[in-house]
Amino acid sequence: MESKLVFHDGDCHCKKVRWKVQAPTSVIAKKFNCFDYSMRGNTHFIVSRQWFELLGDSDQFTITYTFGTHTAKHTFCKFCGITSFYTPWSNLDGIAVTLICLDIGTFSHVEIQNFDGKNWENFYNQNGIALQSKIHSTK
Repeated sequence: MESKLVFHDGDCHCKKVRWKVQAPTSVIAKKFNCFDYSMRGNTHFIVSRQWFELLGDSDQFTITYTFGTHTAKHTFCKFCGITSFYTPWSNLDGIAVTLICLDIGTFSHVEIQNFDGKNWENFYNQNGIALQSKIHSTK
């Protein structure tokens, strides 16, 4: 069963950072067990950067945090602190959108898979997450 592409609206808690993303109606989101993602409760899926659009004046309300290799760009709202999207290390050409920050009413199916971020290198090589920003639809 193929999933069609639609626009999904997303935002942070205070709604100062608003965006839309074109993605399938059926997605597989990743829930990481590594320290940073576990603390934030971040469950997300990744899309191509070209499918993501920051709306209005939202960019003036964002700030970016990096750590480790400073490759991933963790974007969050300056006011409420929510990370509703970010640039993941695994997909620099993509955007990871936080599932809970999306209007779930536009999805037909959401599957959540656990991702072993504590053993990132091994799991990354076996899981194929680097392809996530290149996928056009899911089955």
